[in-house]
Amino acid sequence: MNSTSTILIIEDTIDDYEACVAALTQDNNLANPIFHCETGDDGLDYLRGAGKFSSTKPELPCLILLDLNLPGTDGREVLSIIKADPRLKSVPVVVMTSSRDQTDIDDCYHQGANSYIVKPVDLDGFIKSIARLRDYWFQIVLLPAPK
Repeated sequence: MNSTSTILIIEDTIDDYEACVAALTQDNNLANPIFHCETGDDGLDYLRGAGKFSSTKPELPCLILLDLNLPGTDGREVLSIIKADPRLKSVPVVVMTSSRDQTDIDDCYHQGANSYIVKPVDLDGFIKSIARLRDYWFQIVLLPAPK
């Protein structure tokens, strides 16, 4: 795992984004930079090095945390676009949402999501959930550096 590989969080709710960052960085166990996009469109531009990211051409992230219910281009469509793109499809995508709808879960896995996490309603539960995700992806799976 390359500790300089970015984690991309595509999340429109600032409190959820901040909780993700707190959980990912607690205990200083994770040195990866974290980049935040508030919309699906910005997330796709970041991944493609397009729009406002065209001059920086960011490297592919090692992990994407994707909110399902985004304004504009929602997480379902973002996931579909990522997994249909040969350059992006190998990047693990973890869908985070409040939806327990079995149709959403099935659709996300069918589209290629690597994990589906239902966001707990309480902050402490949410932080613990993201911390478990961090431990799984970075201590058990040991994500490779993007190519």
